[in-house]
Amino acid sequence: MTLLHNQLELLSPAKDIAIAKQAILHGADAVYIGGPSFGARHNAGNSLHDIAKLVQFARLYRAKIFVTLNTILHDNELAPARQLIYQLYDAGVDALIVQDMGILALDIPPIDLHASTQMDIRTPEKAKFLADVGFSQIVLARELDLHEISLIKQQTDANIEYFIHGALCVAFSGQCYISHAQTGRSANRGDCSQACRLPFTLKDDQGRVVAYEKHLLSMKDNNQSDNLAELVAAGVRSFKIEGRYKDLSYVKNITAFYRQKLDKILLQRPDLGRASSGKTEYFFTPDANRTFHRGSTDYFVHGRKADIGAFDSPKFVGLQIGEIVKVTDKAVDIKTKLALANGDGLNILVKREVVGFRADKVEKLAADMYRVLPNELPKSLLTVKLPCLINRNLDHVWQQSLLKESSQRRIGVSFLLRNCVGGIELIAKSEEGSEVRQTLIADFDLAEQADKAAKNLQDSLAKLGQTIYYATSIEIALNPVYFVPSSQLNQLRREVIDLLTEQRIADYSRRVRKPEVSPAPIYPETQLSFLANVYNHKARQFYLQHGVELIDNAYESHDVKDDAPLMITKHCLRFAFNLCPKQAKGVQGVKTKVTPMKLVHNNEELILKFNCKACEMQVWGKIKSHVLKMPLAGSEIIFLEKN
Repeated sequence: MTLLHNQLELLSPAKDIAIAKQAILHGADAVYIGGPSFGARHNAGNSLHDIAKLVQFARLYRAKIFVTLNTILHDNELAPARQLIYQLYDAGVDALIVQDMGILALDIPPIDLHASTQMDIRTPEKAKFLADVGFSQIVLARELDLHEISLIKQQTDANIEYFIHGALCVAFSGQCYISHAQTGRSANRGDCSQACRLPFTLKDDQGRVVAYEKHLLSMKDNNQSDNLAELVAAGVRSFKIEGRYKDLSYVKNITAFYRQKLDKILLQRPDLGRASSGKTEYFFTPDANRTFHRGSTDYFVHGRKADIGAFDSPKFVGLQIGEIVKVTDKAVDIKTKLALANGDGLNILVKREVVGFRADKVEKLAADMYRVLPNELPKSLLTVKLPCLINRNLDHVWQQSLLKESSQRRIGVSFLLRNCVGGIELIAKSEEGSEVRQTLIADFDLAEQADKAAKNLQDSLAKLGQTIYYATSIEIALNPVYFVPSSQLNQLRREVIDLLTEQRIADYSRRVRKPEVSPAPIYPETQLSFLANVYNHKARQFYLQHGVELIDNAYESHDVKDDAPLMITKHCLRFAFNLCPKQAKGVQGVKTKVTPMKLVHNNEELILKFNCKACEMQVWGKIKSHVLKMPLAGSEIIFLEKN
């Protein structure tokens, strides 16, 4: 199977079919979306009927539809999952994004497989193994830097997919069990409780408070917009936007924002092409700062940085617009150079809390002064020290532009009109190379003014405004030139366009599953702990067939009842608070010995352990007793004995 290493793919999220279509219209080359079940966002499912309709829509633009089946499966879910995979294949889905290796041991159709980020792909050895067993595309861990990405690319023939925007899980994906330990809701089962967004107090080994009631495990949002060319050079070919819970405005804006940036790269790299068809025109100005984010970071792409956490708030505070200079019991006076409008959402930070209000009415007092009458004035505004910085997290005017039709995507087509026996023939060729032709047989009169008639024919053929096409070239090769009535030529054009659409869809070639290499590749490790998330006998069978000798059950099986690493993360709180031994080396009075620390939330403690050699932090804790007593979702599970 030929892999498309010379194409750049913009991969957008979609909560539902309506958002997926808008992602495509705003420039996505591919969309990933949840099916009826087994997706890692269990509140973002879609019916098979809707997915089939989405596939038909995507084909018009040669865009691809990937369905997420990226949870670990119970034994009694294997048969339903297999049935769903056949149904998705029949619906025309281009690829499945999977986490559970048991799927590879099932009898499934030859559907293309992508390895989910929850497989925790951080090493060349693991990436190569996944490519060798049949994954055509692999989603690398968000924590990798450019050099690590490049090393992985050198060892695998799979397409490299990488997250470029959106919320960041603080843990290595697939390596977080805090939610299940505390609530019974498993992130690996699509039901994360997002404990990482809670406020914690950080204490050292002597019980001293290092940070009080801050969101210490909450990361800023990922933004790689300044690093795209470097990521391309490192080998990334699929650029993934996070956000299957995000709203329509977010998906429209962020897709358009990155479409424009990737298009600029493509202009500079003639050796690379776009992974779908058409060009998109926008009726708004894409701006990544105007939709939900917790601040921006490019995380570890250029190595470790200090300021990657959204410690003050996990909420969207928006952009700083100016300052409050006066507050009364009914109004707020704001000094700003930006125009404010009725409906704007505004906020300030008061003692670690984001205090927001909606502008019910806005009055312009001067060139840089506005009076805002809130729908309800927060009482805390009356006590803040003035002047006070203020942010806008909802720009009403800009938001309204996104609620309307905000883009148009069209496919390039060239026309050739020429003589044929008994009439004329119109040939249309799409930008991908699909070609159709249609004749119009009639006894036409010769045109009295050949040049003028040819120009009229050209203008008539260019009238594609009600279609998804635009004309890239129109050649009138009639000799002699006939007078063709507009009604007849328009009908000919419509027939050719309909034929072209049918032909383009027929010419679409869906990629099939990449075969496993022979002999069967050997997994890089011979022993697997619960961190491998093996939750059914088919996954166990797969690993045994690929050289693994000892396999522990997944954490969700409740075999692990004592303290265990509930989260493994590259985010380090020692580093964030200048307590890293590497930072402290040579600094008088600062300890270089690494001791455990504690995270405290509502009198519950989690122990922090530090693996300085790997530059990682582990959050240790114990599964709660009430979770151990909860019945496992699905029904009973029968595990094979450990080897």
